[in-house]
Amino acid sequence: MSHDATPPAWAEHLLRLAVGAGEFDHLSGDLLEQYRVTVLPARGPRGADRWYVLQVLGFVWRGARGWALLFALGFLARTAFDWLVPTQHFYDRALVTTITSASILFIAAFWPAWRSGSVLAGPLFGLATTALAAPLQIAGTLALLAIWHDPGTQAAISGSGGLDEVFALPFLVMLPAIVIGTIAGLLGAALASLRRPPALRA
Repeated sequence: MSHDATPPAWAEHLLRLAVGAGEFDHLSGDLLEQYRVTVLPARGPRGADRWYVLQVLGFVWRGARGWALLFALGFLARTAFDWLVPTQHFYDRALVTTITSASILFIAAFWPAWRSGSVLAGPLFGLATTALAAPLQIAGTLALLAIWHDPGTQAAISGSGGLDEVFALPFLVMLPAIVIGTIAGLLGAALASLRRPPALRA
């Protein structure tokens, strides 16, 4: 096998977005060495490429999982509150939920953009956070339904938008997450550029 073989360029770029600028060279070098010396001879080019992509996605997952869990818990807390403490006036609840959710997404996207110095890290982690949170939100909602499914709760569910809205919302927020992530990415990358020596800010 050639010692010049390289994994997909897009996956290497994704790794650069997923880790801090100070970690990239070390991690990339270790992964590339393992890719060429161990994985490529054993699995062939396609298998080695799949292995490399999975390793990179693992870094994205580890970077977003905590924020995804926090995002999902916020969603489930609001869902349970609407079901167990029904109301006809949702404005205050919606305002608090929107600000909280947007803040979580903003921080989740800002931090990797600041670490990597890349705007693209923002939308990547905004999307990753909501994508990882979605199955947690669905599973959590099903657990809530298993615990509370009496007629009063069913009426509260209908009054708060119904189950269709609860199950659709985890996926509908992905587009706003990309928008928020882009804004956070712009700010994070801009602030990261201030850390560089003046000669490297071009």
